[in-house]
Amino acid sequence: MLKINQNKLLKQLVQRHVAQLSTNQKMGEVNTVRHYQRVKNIHTQRIMKYTVPQNIERGYKSTQLTLTNGNEEVAKNPLFEKILIANRGEIACRIISTCKKLGIETVAVYSEADAKSRFVEMADEAFCIGKAESAKSYLRGDVILEIAKKHGVQAIHPGYGFLSENSEFAVKCDKAGIKFIGPPIEAIEAMGDKRASKEIMIKANVATVPGYHGADQSTELLQEESRKMGYPVMIKAIMGGGGKGMRIVHDDASFQAQLSAAKNEAMSSFGDDRVLIEKFITRPRHVEIQVFGDQLDNYVYLFERDCSVQRRMQKIIEEAPAPGLSDELRRQMGESAVDAARAVNYEGAGTVEFIMDLDNNAYYFMEMNTRLQVEHPVTELITNQDLVRWQIEVASGNRVPLQQDELECTGHAFEARIYAEKPIFSEETNSINFTPATGTLHYLSTPQEDLEQKEVRVDTGVRQGDDVSIYYDPMIAKLIVHSSNRDLALKKLKNALDDYHIAGVPTNIPFLKALATHPEFQSANLDTNFIPNYQDQLMDRVNNIFSIPDADVFASIALLLRYQNNAEEVSGRTNMNDPFNSLGSFNVNADRLIPVRFQGKDDEPHTVHISGREGSFTIHGDTPRHFESCTYNGQELIAVERHGETARTRHRLTVIRHEDQMFVFSKQGSRTIKLFKEAIGENEAESAGTLISPMPGKVVEVFVKENDTVKKGDPLLVLEAMKMQNTMYAPHDGVVKRILAESSLVGADEIVCDIETEE
Repeated sequence: MLKINQNKLLKQLVQRHVAQLSTNQKMGEVNTVRHYQRVKNIHTQRIMKYTVPQNIERGYKSTQLTLTNGNEEVAKNPLFEKILIANRGEIACRIISTCKKLGIETVAVYSEADAKSRFVEMADEAFCIGKAESAKSYLRGDVILEIAKKHGVQAIHPGYGFLSENSEFAVKCDKAGIKFIGPPIEAIEAMGDKRASKEIMIKANVATVPGYHGADQSTELLQEESRKMGYPVMIKAIMGGGGKGMRIVHDDASFQAQLSAAKNEAMSSFGDDRVLIEKFITRPRHVEIQVFGDQLDNYVYLFERDCSVQRRMQKIIEEAPAPGLSDELRRQMGESAVDAARAVNYEGAGTVEFIMDLDNNAYYFMEMNTRLQVEHPVTELITNQDLVRWQIEVASGNRVPLQQDELECTGHAFEARIYAEKPIFSEETNSINFTPATGTLHYLSTPQEDLEQKEVRVDTGVRQGDDVSIYYDPMIAKLIVHSSNRDLALKKLKNALDDYHIAGVPTNIPFLKALATHPEFQSANLDTNFIPNYQDQLMDRVNNIFSIPDADVFASIALLLRYQNNAEEVSGRTNMNDPFNSLGSFNVNADRLIPVRFQGKDDEPHTVHISGREGSFTIHGDTPRHFESCTYNGQELIAVERHGETARTRHRLTVIRHEDQMFVFSKQGSRTIKLFKEAIGENEAESAGTLISPMPGKVVEVFVKENDTVKKGDPLLVLEAMKMQNTMYAPHDGVVKRILAESSLVGADEIVCDIETEE
């Protein structure tokens, strides 16, 4: 057994803690005697746990660890055996992944809406905690704690969001004897109050943005303080974050309206309408520092991240390290962040956010997030460290795995947040609206991950077939790339975005590509106004450069190949009793023009006229296009376009059909187009009132009978082929003169209905 002089070690540990007391006194809240006694108790328990024989016999495994002063060896605490993850989605998956590597059992909690989610399947145990709404599930700390106690959980990891910065929940965990994997309760409370945190930072000599942080919240005083500072100013909610309760005020006339809006939003989001006023920096960069502290008074910073590119005051692309910072400035900011952490006796993972003035490179403390950040993977890739493992080590009572001089920053990393949202330019607000979307991920293909070299990584909580719910944040995944320098990492990001295909919901992938390839972004000319400053150029790139203008052409080729292949499968069946066996295949005659109709503007049909067979097609129009050697397997379309006698262009696309939508992806971009009712099979006879079967099939339902009067668009019958049902509609007003009966079998191009136009 490891032998330690308990009294000597206890004295050293307590002395080291009390040596920091001058910093703690800057908080104005630390009582010297209480602080000394608390530290003594903590270290007494730790030493007894790993040096007293009966505790060793209880099964605690003892391994040696050298203290930072290098003079004593103490036993390293064992890691937790079972951790509950009080979160969902990609961060729950991320935490479970590290726990599996460490041999730690995991418990997931989930809402009814998440019952079949990926993180639920990944966990060793999983328990439903309520309905879909967060207030009835993921914010129910009492229910989560009961599950933890009942199932032998030793620690709870809150992830980010939900309960991650809820000091009341952390207190309840402590009382229940369950470790909250996060900072001390006092640090959560101090940093959660923006006004108090500013005062603490000022006392700790960490620069803050000039402003008013007082208790008097009268409109008159707040406006007077704004006048003294000089406009523009920023109104910020004291509690919370995420861009809520924040308003920029450019002049005195608009102050009261913006103050009212900020207060209302703050009350709605956080239940507290108090605000502070800060001088608004007109050319700001958002640079944040990843810090870690442990219970042994070790503090390190793991370099910085640039998060300047934002929409709705929320980050969209992050990178590490921040481009353009000198080594000296990087060191100064890192040390300032460590000073901020020390000021609140911080423990675990934290992020100190600074706003940097581009006019003079001065930087100011904004806030400290007392949790793991969404963007932590970029830090992991440049340091080659697992920050979730660091959190678990520190929460177990161990020192941070590396000291400052052992940390290295290698290469450059980007993270792009993939959201289910559609950026649309609003003439009314003269800005880009990022409208969240919901729906089912009918098709999902991600870039090939490079887990060994850690060059391409996808952190996600969803799979193909999952739903993007109205109840939670619409983030689908985080795409993270790494390379030896910024230019190469940016190219890798663009290539990975090219290979990220999602069908079923609109996404911001084209917008991310527009950002990543914008000349100013490539030159690292970054500030938090980047998107508003270049919104016209960005939207032009989204709508033109990263779209596929001729997607309808490739969708038409894919449709005809699909129908042809399916019809051949039908006609080739060996079961002689199968009614489909007697039907002929869908033979696309090279001399016959096939119209393929898509929904255009104002719901009017847009038609592509195509002819051909056996993989060779012609698109007819003012300038005909000729394709040969076309193949389609239901996902990948390869079409070789012929230009004259010798020139050829090989097109390789992904084409996905779901119901009446076609999703077309290529390296160039993506586009979603909608089929127009009966997509294939219209000819002159049909336009006159005769409906033609587009493929071999069976009439499974008839809605009208002969001599019925119908209106344009009325459903007439349902034709089933290859397990798919196609409803056929009246092409115009008229009277039904002929219609096939239910259960009738039809071949390709057969007449199924005649409608006579009324005089």
